[in-house]
Amino acid sequence: MAHVEIEVIEVAGEVTVQSPRRPSLLAPLERVLGLFVEIPAAILVVAEIVILFAGVVARYGLHRPLIWSDELASILFLWLAMLGAAVAFRRSEHMRMTAVVASARPAMRAYLDLVATSAALAFLVLIVWPACDYAYEESYITTPALQISNMWRAAALPAGIGLMAAFALLRLVRAADWRMVGAAVVSVAVIIGLFWLAEPSLRPLGNLNLVIFFVGVAGFCVFAGVPIAFGFGLAIFGYLALTTRTPVMVLVGRMDEGMSHLILLSVPLFVFLGLLIEMTGMARAMVAFLASLLGHVRGGLHYVLVGAMYLVSGISGAKAADMAAVAPVLFPEMKQRGAKPGDLVALLAATGAQTETIPPSLVLITIGSVTGVSIAALFTGGLLPGVVLAITLCMLVWWRYRHEDMSHVRRATGSEIGKTFIVALPALALPFVIRYAVVEGIATATEVSTIGIVYGALVGLLVYRRFDWRRLFPMLVETAALSGAILLIIGTATGMAWGLTQSGFSRSLAAAMTGLPGGAATFIAVSILAFTILGSVLEGIPAIVLFGPLLFPIARAVGVHEVHYAMVIILAMGIGLFAPPFGVGYYAACAIGRVDPAEGIRPIWGYLLALLVGLIVVAIFPWISIGFL
Repeated sequence: MAHVEIEVIEVAGEVTVQSPRRPSLLAPLERVLGLFVEIPAAILVVAEIVILFAGVVARYGLHRPLIWSDELASILFLWLAMLGAAVAFRRSEHMRMTAVVASARPAMRAYLDLVATSAALAFLVLIVWPACDYAYEESYITTPALQISNMWRAAALPAGIGLMAAFALLRLVRAADWRMVGAAVVSVAVIIGLFWLAEPSLRPLGNLNLVIFFVGVAGFCVFAGVPIAFGFGLAIFGYLALTTRTPVMVLVGRMDEGMSHLILLSVPLFVFLGLLIEMTGMARAMVAFLASLLGHVRGGLHYVLVGAMYLVSGISGAKAADMAAVAPVLFPEMKQRGAKPGDLVALLAATGAQTETIPPSLVLITIGSVTGVSIAALFTGGLLPGVVLAITLCMLVWWRYRHEDMSHVRRATGSEIGKTFIVALPALALPFVIRYAVVEGIATATEVSTIGIVYGALVGLLVYRRFDWRRLFPMLVETAALSGAILLIIGTATGMAWGLTQSGFSRSLAAAMTGLPGGAATFIAVSILAFTILGSVLEGIPAIVLFGPLLFPIARAVGVHEVHYAMVIILAMGIGLFAPPFGVGYYAACAIGRVDPAEGIRPIWGYLLALLVGLIVVAIFPWISIGFL
């Protein structure tokens, strides 16, 4: 019997077993190529932090702004996004909808994994030449500050696409069952070939092609387990190439536009900040203080979990980092007090949905970048809705644990509370430091993350004396991978949104939504239902990028404040994201808490109902979102 390798990847507490691999001479090549990509990606994360922080110091501290800092940061950012996407591809960390795939038999699951890889490779092969053409066309443009060819920036696109294609090819070649590989490749090739042969029949169909490609192709790819970014990419590529006369190079341009918006640079920086606060012990200190305050009351640690997620979310901006920072600290003590693992993971998932609006949420940043809504206004408006949902969750916790036996729990003394508060004070100050820097104009929404990183590093080194230098490189690589996965989705979804706009669909949708009976109330109700469903399938960021530019102008037209509308749809998407059976956030919470997903199914419905009540309250009373603007 032939020996095979099993690739095991641990991400945010989740262990994922990939398809069996044949040991071969290609394994060292894959590792070397992986390091060839990971090292520059990690260096780019550090470079972005240094450049942006230097810009803050030079402008606010020295009153001598660096005119080239934003331009250099933008150039390096596109390279970071594409190299990060390549790292994510090698590590199988691109976002997928796996609910259907996971329910299949092992043989079918292995086949679908290979189909997903083959489909991704097909998109990369189709787009690589237009990406090269795009980079060549950009060579005629000179950057205003640095006075260099823009090709140095645009070359990141074909480079990243080529690296992802190389990793996809290596994964297929190293698969254990070559016959299954052949079947997967042939299946994808046949489907693409049939669409190509159908081109004469597709062109006369007009906007019906939107349904065929953006619903049919994209939906089929997503449910088949193809990474979302590549499913979107295949849909928009097929639509442009087979039904319009638009050059495919335009798609590359839209991807560039969607991925390189400078405000999105805060995504990798806040992701790194989230990992940093966990590594330095800042999250543990905050949780310990909250536990000393409430640990003796019935359901006390459940209240602590709600409060800790609120505080940590205000620092990291990334849900996986939030949950990974809080769960390992609280879960052992809560289990020791008799809490059921299923209830714990259900509440963890619910708090993940509750804190979607807490700044600096990546979803808030994404909304601001794709709709033009002020990110500072979104940051201000997101605080109180999170409090409302926290109250509804706490009311349910009180009801469920009102008879809990606390006779064996010792109440913390005043001095113990004071000591934990003093220890936690530097960590508790971080959200206020970030908020102050934005409000006072010290830094932009993009730059403020670097202030948080520098503050967190100094606190970790000087106050908590916890800074594991050995974890620094893996953290930088993880930051690049997660950021690349997010940004590639934004890039391909931007292409789809552009296609929808050019087709006239946006005007038709606007007319239909504007004409709904009941005006603003009906529009908000329909939006809640739609984004709850979208959140369970697409996650927040791709759904926002795809539908935000279409729906926000409609919200303005029917008299709904943009910030209020943003809070409503974010919370709706959060409920969908963490709701089983499709919500991938729920399974991430189970992986981080190391709990069987089946155990949390029953208790989570109560928490989701509490979140829905809170969402309805936020939707009915716009002041909650816009009262402090």
